[in-house]
Amino acid sequence: MREPDMQKLDALVGRLVGDVGAAMSGALVVLGDKVGLFKAMADGTPLSVEQLAAKTGVKERYLREWLSAQAAADYVTYDEKTDRFSLAAEQAMVFAEENSPAFFVGAFEVVQSMWMDEPKVADAFRTGTGLGWHEHSTCLFRGTERFFRPGYNSHLVNEWIPAVAGMEEKLKAGARVADVGCGHGASTILMAQAYPASRFTGFDYHGPSIERAKAAAKEAGVADRVTFEQGKAAEFPGSGYDMVAMFDCLHDMGDPVGAGRHVKETLAPNGTWLIVEPFAHDHLKDNLNPVGRVYYGASTMICTPASLSQEVGLGLGAQAGEMKLRKVALDAGFTHFRRATETPFNMVFEVRA
Repeated sequence: MREPDMQKLDALVGRLVGDVGAAMSGALVVLGDKVGLFKAMADGTPLSVEQLAAKTGVKERYLREWLSAQAAADYVTYDEKTDRFSLAAEQAMVFAEENSPAFFVGAFEVVQSMWMDEPKVADAFRTGTGLGWHEHSTCLFRGTERFFRPGYNSHLVNEWIPAVAGMEEKLKAGARVADVGCGHGASTILMAQAYPASRFTGFDYHGPSIERAKAAAKEAGVADRVTFEQGKAAEFPGSGYDMVAMFDCLHDMGDPVGAGRHVKETLAPNGTWLIVEPFAHDHLKDNLNPVGRVYYGASTMICTPASLSQEVGLGLGAQAGEMKLRKVALDAGFTHFRRATETPFNMVFEVRA
């Protein structure tokens, strides 16, 4: 057995202590969100354990332990002099404010599903058969919508659509749009709110997500210009779409090339295929960073098994990178492929025939 470098070993163990603490804190974030603790602290008022217990109906002894753990994680602020806890403005944006661009609770719900579904993924590792999106725990569907929605709120209307040549003008004037792989409909509804002259149809093969999207459209007051239908990416109905959008889902498809061919058939002349994918460089060494760590983890447990469960099973993965995505578009028959813009978490591509 090789002798370890003790300094490197100590450093690794130190990082692992932090990682274990983060994993435990994630469960506590989901718990606090579920029982309403963060929202009860959202206004920043310092509260004693007793005051927060009275406000939320949570038992004091449990609450003391939860608050202490959150303070140790620096997710909650503790004042030793008054023995009170509060949320700083930054903490409230991350944990309590659903429409904040920094809201992060959904990410922990995605992680929750990864732990819950680990036995299923282990079986997929052994058999190679994959694990369909619909076979995951329901917290994945809710968590995914809550994880991606803040980014869409911040960038979709303000940056991404304006970066696609001529698209903002079309949407303002009145366009037909298909949002394929829409999930709970966050992206579809956001576009409908911003462009009332246009008409939007969201498609997803997952029936429960479509039902949730329909309810969300009614809640948002856009049901007059948004419809949601169950349908697969390579089979969704309709034609003459000015834009077909796919947000953070192309890499999950078993046959993204086949889906792209169908998109091409459904687009109007001069129509655009808008592809939004997780940010990634083309080479592994350039993705060995905190964002890559998150996306490779999700890709291992969710995205790649989903693709491998379908026909073709290309298995692009959540860190496919621009070169592989470009090849998908060209193989599908498109000739124009351009990176329109990007954020630290997403790449946005403009694709045309």
